[in-house]
Amino acid sequence: MTTNPPWLGAYPASVPATIDPSQYRSLVQLMEESFTQYRDRPAYSFMGKEVTYGQTDSLSQALATYFQGIGLAKGDRVAIMMPNVPQYPVAVAAILRAGLVVVNVNPLYTPRELEHQLKDSGAKAIVIIENFANTLQQCIAATPVKHVVMAAMGDMLGLLKGGLVNYVVRNVKKMVPAYELPGAVRFNQAVAQGTRGTFKPVDTRPDDVAVLQYTGGTTGVSKGAVLLHRNVIANVLQSEAWNQPVMGKVPAGEQPTGVCALPLYHIFAFTVGMMLSMRTGGKLILIPNPRDLPAVLQELSKHTFHSFPAVNTLFNGLANHPDFDRVNWKNLKISVGGGMAVQGAVAQKWLQKTGCPICEGYGLSETSPSASCNPVTSTEYSGTIGVPLPSTEMKCLDDDGNEVPLGQPGEIAIRGPQVMAGYWQRPDETAKVMTPDGFFKTGDIGVVDERGYFKIVDRKKDMVLVSGFNVYPNEVEDVVAKLDGVLECAVVGVPDEKTGEAVKLVVVKKDPALTEEKVREFCRANLTGYKQPRVIEFRTDLPKTPVGKILRRELRDKK
Repeated sequence: MTTNPPWLGAYPASVPATIDPSQYRSLVQLMEESFTQYRDRPAYSFMGKEVTYGQTDSLSQALATYFQGIGLAKGDRVAIMMPNVPQYPVAVAAILRAGLVVVNVNPLYTPRELEHQLKDSGAKAIVIIENFANTLQQCIAATPVKHVVMAAMGDMLGLLKGGLVNYVVRNVKKMVPAYELPGAVRFNQAVAQGTRGTFKPVDTRPDDVAVLQYTGGTTGVSKGAVLLHRNVIANVLQSEAWNQPVMGKVPAGEQPTGVCALPLYHIFAFTVGMMLSMRTGGKLILIPNPRDLPAVLQELSKHTFHSFPAVNTLFNGLANHPDFDRVNWKNLKISVGGGMAVQGAVAQKWLQKTGCPICEGYGLSETSPSASCNPVTSTEYSGTIGVPLPSTEMKCLDDDGNEVPLGQPGEIAIRGPQVMAGYWQRPDETAKVMTPDGFFKTGDIGVVDERGYFKIVDRKKDMVLVSGFNVYPNEVEDVVAKLDGVLECAVVGVPDEKTGEAVKLVVVKKDPALTEEKVREFCRANLTGYKQPRVIEFRTDLPKTPVGKILRRELRDKK
């Protein structure tokens, strides 16, 4: 670390300058320590049912035994494609305990997107909820997946309630499209099978791969950020140290409780929600569908909770909802905003309505994810992404890799124990983003002031940020270009009140009969919701450079 960087002056007195990730050999050690220490405490709350640390321990060990029994060996990849249900953390613990690698998958992916991720990661097995089994059916033959563990919404809710929930999900809400996946094993059946076997502990080390976290590719191809056990451990310890000044005020005898409304396949919820809660012996309230705001508020009205990581869109939606006051927000100690910029007006309204300021942070899949954050003791919105976390260095670089002077814009680069090992099987892509001295170049343009506070001013890449999710124009363009009747197309981000940015698609027709509805239908079939264009515009030509490169900036400027 640089000696005495300016940002240490912004640290609350109790936050250390550095953390020691070597206190755990692996995430397995961290989890098993909590399973023992907090055995009888609830770890997860879901639809009125609590799952204890002890139950999470025995269920995950049984599932890990099942994985070993079907021949999965250390280092094999296992995909998880589920919303926030208690089977998710159980599957994560099982995969890691069996020495395997977690591949987080967005459950809303289309067959095209899912096929790419399963092939690229080389996943041999997948734990999936039946609601999305139809998507898997459409692409499984083209992937290396040999084993399917099929979960259902009510698996862990007990016989009566679970049966009722599954009946409603399947038959009333019709949320499970018909599928055929011969050979798929039910989640509870896999657990039962594992209970009859003998678990063989695996020697998992700090430099073993824990997670492949897929991020959009500038080339239109999604890449897996390789997160080692020590990367995620470091980020858990950094986040714990950072939150301590306010989380330390949770009354003795009250279990620290967090709201998990962000999807667990997103690295922010994975690390700062699930893994941090595990480390602190906390309880996590699992919200399966954060878009259903009345259901979210109804669930929260039943709980006392202290931490709430979310994105700007969710804070805004909740704060403006008529049912907001049905919830007791008085115990809320920390609201962390990540994934996308928090808007000043939203931060102001949230503070006014809850008494708890939104503390904006910054990070990426490649940094496990948290790299910087505003001090949790701040009481006002700063409009910055705060200062680097303990053991983290950040600087702004010019195109030649030299540090720019204070206040000058440059590409934000990050070095710290939470920075990924590289992109999965893509050394060329890794080389583009890592400097020789170990800094990761983010593609975000920022400025830093004399106090060490960083602010993002622009993006080097043409990425569009929709509610905290990265959309890469190349990927959307590659898909749309395959539609008959499209001569050429380009994608840019446009400002959007609800989602921060939205996708705008500009199309030049080859076939005059091509309609906006046909384009939308094609996008719906091939792109997950947040990647679909909000605005579609037809033009006779696209602005280009003399060599024929499409000028996206011009399309952005022409509203």
